[in-house]
Amino acid sequence: MSTTMKGSGIFLAQFAGDDAPFDSLAGMAGWAASLGYASVQLPSFDKRLFDLDKAAESQTYCDDVKGTCSDAGVAISELSTHLQGQLVAVHPAYDPAFDAFAPKTVHGNPEARQAWAVDQLHKGAIAARRLGLDTTVSFTGSLAFPYLYPWPQRPPGLIAEAFEELGRRWKPILDAHDNQGVDIGFEIHPGEDVFDGHTYELFLEAVDGHERARINYDPSHFLLQQLDYVGFIDLYHDRICAFHVKDAEFNPTARQGVYSGYAGWTERAGRFRSLGDGQVDFASIFSKLAQYGYDGWAVLEWECCLKSPEQGAAEGAPFIDGHIIGTTDKAFDDFAGGDTDRAQLRNMLGLDR
Repeated sequence: MSTTMKGSGIFLAQFAGDDAPFDSLAGMAGWAASLGYASVQLPSFDKRLFDLDKAAESQTYCDDVKGTCSDAGVAISELSTHLQGQLVAVHPAYDPAFDAFAPKTVHGNPEARQAWAVDQLHKGAIAARRLGLDTTVSFTGSLAFPYLYPWPQRPPGLIAEAFEELGRRWKPILDAHDNQGVDIGFEIHPGEDVFDGHTYELFLEAVDGHERARINYDPSHFLLQQLDYVGFIDLYHDRICAFHVKDAEFNPTARQGVYSGYAGWTERAGRFRSLGDGQVDFASIFSKLAQYGYDGWAVLEWECCLKSPEQGAAEGAPFIDGHIIGTTDKAFDDFAGGDTDRAQLRNMLGLDR
């Protein structure tokens, strides 16, 4: 049996903590391997697990990181720069909340915070190459998201200006990744200016169709928007370079719909769930990705409002591995076939008689 998909991975960010084994890369790599995962996705923003500044400077450090994972029995799937990517573009309404994503030295100073984030993204490209990775995963950030709903009426040109500025900020970062031979898989996510296919296309136009501006496919965000997440693969499969396997459910009521009021996660009509507990049609997703030859990792991102992280992580690897399709190089009806030549083909078509 062969498959183009590499296997199951786990994004470590949601599981990291201050107690062993979750407070070190060695501990978490061993923990992930013990649960059956074949790879780990590294959060570049958690220095308990990974030091991005050091990785951008030292091949020896990167070799040690790879060795730590290899010794535990896991590969590194991708390097995550989600939090830094978020800070490349921040609407002032979100300044206080997003300061938490950056060092205290730049809190209260949006320009310094953005400069720090951009520098981090450049370092992410170098670090990924030193680690032997072809892909990082990130967010685009947001300037226009507060204007998502068209009321009050948006002045003409507002969204175009937002995406033009987003393109100006990201193009040099994408060029730096291109210099290292590394893609950025943007997680298409509400709260970012790029949250669906239409906005991804606006972003692509703003960065001149940059080949490194790719997609970290996560169907959970699409289900909560009631978007055709399987059809999305048909449209954008050539841009998908990473895959977050995350489940969700949408249960509208007479009180709540897509926006879910201001309810907390457990009371929302749309909620993230552990794998298999939600409504995402993973059988169709894995089939569609196999159809198009997706050759990256399938990485669990766990965010459930009900189930414990311990149970969610333990159930993740067998769930993913059970959905990966072993592709075939044979047709199911080969047994009924036979040898042919051109003369026979033409004869069957009633030609040359």
